[in-house]
Amino acid sequence: MRRKLPSTAALAAFEAAARHQSFTKAAAELSVTQSAVCRQIASLEAFLGVALFRRSQRGVGLTEAGQRYSRSVAARLDEVERDTLDLMAQAGQGGQGGSLELAVVPTFATQWLLPRLARFQALHPGITVHFTPRTRPFLFAETALDAALHAGDGLWPGTEGRLLMPEPMIPVASPALLKGRVDWTPEALAALPLLQASTRPYAWRHWFESLGVQVEHDMAGARMELFSMLSEAAAQGLGVALVPRMLVDNELASGRLVQVLQHAFLSDRRYYLLYPEHKAASPALMAFADWLGAEAARYRAEVGLA
Repeated sequence: MRRKLPSTAALAAFEAAARHQSFTKAAAELSVTQSAVCRQIASLEAFLGVALFRRSQRGVGLTEAGQRYSRSVAARLDEVERDTLDLMAQAGQGGQGGSLELAVVPTFATQWLLPRLARFQALHPGITVHFTPRTRPFLFAETALDAALHAGDGLWPGTEGRLLMPEPMIPVASPALLKGRVDWTPEALAALPLLQASTRPYAWRHWFESLGVQVEHDMAGARMELFSMLSEAAAQGLGVALVPRMLVDNELASGRLVQVLQHAFLSDRRYYLLYPEHKAASPALMAFADWLGAEAARYRAEVGLA
């Protein structure tokens, strides 16, 4: 059966005009005349039987239907562009390899994965890994993502995956803030400014409770969403950050941060590589999953994680 699809030229003109809210700017981007953009959008509206823009003397604006359609069209064109670039890259490599669209928690990707990724590229030079930051769960069906690196309490419905490592939380601070003191107790640490992770509002409470200590102001302090922000704030002397050990290994090794108290509390989260069940047949993804699992096992052995 013949598909009922508008022309790609009309869709490209509509997407550009919707993004710029201007036929003139869309024409400039596409290197065509304004009248050509007008004709393409008029033909698209006739094809759909729906007005996508409101025209007035002040310019154009999307209708409600146009707003909905523009989001859908933009997402589909992005997918086509990614697939095109992927195919072009494979052609340049003799058809070998492929690419992976990977959702990542930003700090874990920056501090732990990227320093190791060159080893994967050396083993699989034909596979390109693209990163998209995602800090919260999502539905794979609504994205073009192949897999996700996520910290949580298990696999998502409809996914398979690999457990990579637990999450030991440790308190770190700048040596300047600690002023040479080494005999820290939980009670003394609690007197310092406690930097808070907005995604983990009870992190400090759980850490203190694991030592049998209750602190009234354990949720007070500057809040930040990313662990990279917390560790940098700690390095700048703004307070003590409670962060996963594997995300501050470099700072601890360089002395930029110091572990205030030698107590690591395992949070209720674990780091996983997750992917939709139907992606388990992807050779590129399985190559990456096997490599990542081996790297995680090596790291756990190095630092004594179960």
